[in-house]
Amino acid sequence: MEKKIKINSEIITLGQFLKLADLIQSGGMAKWFLSEYEVYVNGEQDQRRGRKLTIGDKIEIDGFGVFEISSEA
Repeated sequence: MEKKIKINSEIITLGQFLKLADLIQSGGMAKWFLSEYEVYVNGEQDQRRGRKLTIGDKIEIDGFGVFEISSEA
C-alpha cells in the first residue's frame, strides 16, 4: 500500500520528504538515513538529500514501504 505524502509546494527535497514522512526527526539526520538505507526515486537509486521531488514522484525505501508525493489541493 502506497502512503501519500502531501506537499503544498511544487518541489521538495529528498531530505524534506524524509522529515514529512516521519522517517527522521530532524533535517540533520537526512545524510545519515540516506547512507544507511537504499532509497529509490522513480525506480532509480538516489542518495542525494538535495534531490528535487515533484508531485507524482514515487519513493521506495526498503523496510519502510512505498510513498507517493501528492498535492494538498
